[in-house]
Amino acid sequence: MEREKFSSRLGFLLISAGCAIGLGNVWRFPYITGQYGGAAFVLLYIVFLIILGLPIVVMEFSVGRASQKSPIRSFEVLERKGQKWHLFGYVALAGNYILMMFYTTIAGLMLLYFAKTAKGDFVGMTTSQIEGVYGEVTAQPWLMLICMVLVVFIGFGICSLGLKNGVEKITKVMMLCLLFLIIVLVIRSLTLPNASEGLKFYLLPDFGRMMEAGLADTIFAAMSQAFFTLSIGIGSLAIFGSYIGKERRLTGDAISITVLDTFVAVMSGLIIFPACFSFGVEPGSGPGLIFQTLPNIFNEMQGGRIWGSLFFIFMAFAALSTVIAVFENIISSCIDKWGWSRKKAVLINIVLVIILSLPCVLGFSVLSGIQPFGAGSTIMDLEDFIVSSNLLPLGSLIYLLFCVTRYGWGWDNFIEEANTGKGIKFPKWTRKYITFVLPLIVLVIFVQGYISKFFL
Repeated sequence: MEREKFSSRLGFLLISAGCAIGLGNVWRFPYITGQYGGAAFVLLYIVFLIILGLPIVVMEFSVGRASQKSPIRSFEVLERKGQKWHLFGYVALAGNYILMMFYTTIAGLMLLYFAKTAKGDFVGMTTSQIEGVYGEVTAQPWLMLICMVLVVFIGFGICSLGLKNGVEKITKVMMLCLLFLIIVLVIRSLTLPNASEGLKFYLLPDFGRMMEAGLADTIFAAMSQAFFTLSIGIGSLAIFGSYIGKERRLTGDAISITVLDTFVAVMSGLIIFPACFSFGVEPGSGPGLIFQTLPNIFNEMQGGRIWGSLFFIFMAFAALSTVIAVFENIISSCIDKWGWSRKKAVLINIVLVIILSLPCVLGFSVLSGIQPFGAGSTIMDLEDFIVSSNLLPLGSLIYLLFCVTRYGWGWDNFIEEANTGKGIKFPKWTRKYITFVLPLIVLVIFVQGYISKFFL
């Protein structure tokens, strides 16, 4: 049976970008930027995005398009007889499941905070009361469960409609709404009192401030953020390569997706930093910035209930775009590997993902005694570490080695696939860098992830 294709290039670009655009852009990027000195960090981030992330995006798309299969079978189709690259397909599928084990919980929180903000629950609360809401919410297992299940049903419900009528059609609308919302929120944030100070911090490089944060730490943070923001390494993008034709070369599309991903990250900073400086909030205040700090800002802002609601629905769209993309990856893998119908794959995985997501949901309450990384850590921290610090870098290394070495698919096959069609060519002169330097950088990111987690 011929593989279903996207109905338009716009659909492919928006859905692929939606997979890459997630909470790493709109949650992690602003507070990491704040911690490491603002504009100087952003410059480093963009450089590393080009030299680290972009080549691997092209490789994932190439493997997907050449095989016309989901990640669980793409290596099997392209490898030579007797090779074992296909075993990584199971690791990639596991990575998608583990990612959803905690991502569905975070997406559920975004929907809950949208509802609470729209209802006006934060109106009249003191700063300490608003900061306490996060702990109160996460301590309620049934509420957290309902929010997670809602996300699972929304995501798989959209995927059940098919690639064109469900995933493509709805994600296109969602992504266009996301882009519209972010522009509206940026305009509002830039008109706040003292917003210019936030813009200076964010857009004018101050290398002295970067040195205060530590040059080596800043470089590694920029490298890691550039690498992880695109969700490369577990085939989350490769699946969409299998849904496109050979009319266009893949480098141009990879650039478009990377630019869109970066645009959302940079615009998120334009929302958050002017608002932080306008209301005297520390911009590097960590992960709590979204759930504990920003509701305070919206509370003090004129029309804050409206702007807060728009912000959290924007966050929910960012999270759901990734959820839908990864769910499609899981469904396609089940169809390719075991011959299931889309309906069967959806029904089985609804149950499976809900069960697998329970440890994360309960990790804030019933299972809060499980603290894998010491006091204050949660099951979600463990699941995030498995994906972000292990499967993404090691998976990216597998894609790299498969595409550039003679023991895998090989450079010639990769470059032929990447450069088939019209558009920007993948530069052949990068071969030595991609073959010898880029794998070492990925290994450094992997090792540094462990050093940062356990020794610093």
